[in-house]
Amino acid sequence: MKALVEYMIKALVDHPDHVSISAIQGSQNVVIEVRCHPHDMGRVIGKNGKTIGAMRVLLSGMAAKQGRKSMLEVVE
Repeated sequence: MKALVEYMIKALVDHPDHVSISAIQGSQNVVIEVRCHPHDMGRVIGKNGKTIGAMRVLLSGMAAKQGRKSMLEVVE
């Protein structure tokens, strides 16, 4: 899941070298934190949160297949 998020985020941003993805694994869940260049935040989140929302839907589907829950957070 982490690799997919990293691929999607780096494809969107202008500063892919500033992208940092960390995954915190729990027994039933996974939290993926995204850090990026401040100028790229709007592009990652998207208008009204649609871009990040679509990524969350994809991750939820992948996690559900594994019997887990996922959270995707954009950290400043």
